[in-house]
Amino acid sequence: LMRRERNPLLTLYALAVYVFLFAPIVVLILFSFNDSKRNFVWRGFTLKWYVALLNDREILAGFWVSLKIAFFTACGSVVLGTLAAFALVKYRRFKGRTLFSGMVNAPLVMPEVVVGLSLLLMLVSVQNALGFPEKGALTIWIGHLLLGMAYATVVIQARLQDLNPQLEEAAMDLGARPQQVFWLVTLPMIAQALASAWLLTFTISLDDVVLSAFLTGPGATTMPLVIFSRAKLGLNPSVNAVATIIVVIVAIGVIAASYLIARTERRRQQEMAAAFRN
Repeated sequence: LMRRERNPLLTLYALAVYVFLFAPIVVLILFSFNDSKRNFVWRGFTLKWYVALLNDREILAGFWVSLKIAFFTACGSVVLGTLAAFALVKYRRFKGRTLFSGMVNAPLVMPEVVVGLSLLLMLVSVQNALGFPEKGALTIWIGHLLLGMAYATVVIQARLQDLNPQLEEAAMDLGARPQQVFWLVTLPMIAQALASAWLLTFTISLDDVVLSAFLTGPGATTMPLVIFSRAKLGLNPSVNAVATIIVVIVAIGVIAASYLIARTERRRQQEMAAAFRN
């Protein structure tokens, strides 16, 4: 067997990319423990900004609103994205398929300013006609759901296209009904894509600013909007503290999801190997 020699230039390039991506996050975490109010001026280690964060009701309220909206956005995006992906993959020929595919993928290529403005105009028209919905957490969720569904559809559609259709056909030949095929065969095989889509849309919703700025209302200010409004007056390290907490939460979630997905995949491979031996 031929051994591949390492290319030092590629190794250096990979290190440069990792530094470019993660160095700002590392600096942000370090300066969340800075004793100085001025960023990039280190004056000693302290936890006072985390203590101050506990008393900052505006950021805590915005953080809670962002978490709720991101959670329901991720759940709704996975459900709608799964339905859209099944329609595009399993039913390749139906009237209006090209239009449907274009509408699903449109939020991915359109500027968020255009999407936010169009949603604002539509929701205002609906509110004037029906008196519902008022601008707030619900309208933000609708906007995030529109964007998240597009991303979830792409992720789940890619997984469905790689599935072996003979497995589903074999299950139906053995007497399984279509609902049983979905729950017992298809769903376990696309579980990794569903988890990936959930994490992706949760993160996108959690840090969205543009759509939230157009669709927000009284009592529904998300954390990114709070931080963005404070940036005009100068940020203090308490913002670094809340960002550090978010990084830790997301990192724990990704690691836990990766571990569970890998364990599930190993178990499925072992069960398939045992079935073939028998």
